[in-house]
Amino acid sequence: MPRVLIVAGSDSGGGAGIQADIKTVTMLGGYAATAITAITVQNTLGVSAIVPVAPDMVAA
Repeated sequence: MPRVLIVAGSDSGGGAGIQADIKTVTMLGGYAATAITAITVQNTLGVSAIVPVAPDMVAA
């Protein structure tokens, strides 16, 4: 099973970002490892805030 590192922001709605990437990798038969770079606050009307993850945490 191929391993894929996904580096992306989180979409709390699940339709984009790291959540959608995990679904895609899994459907293609891969194993998804992740590094989250940002957390979003959003709903169906739009994104109201983005909180970045510190680069040193992503690198670690």
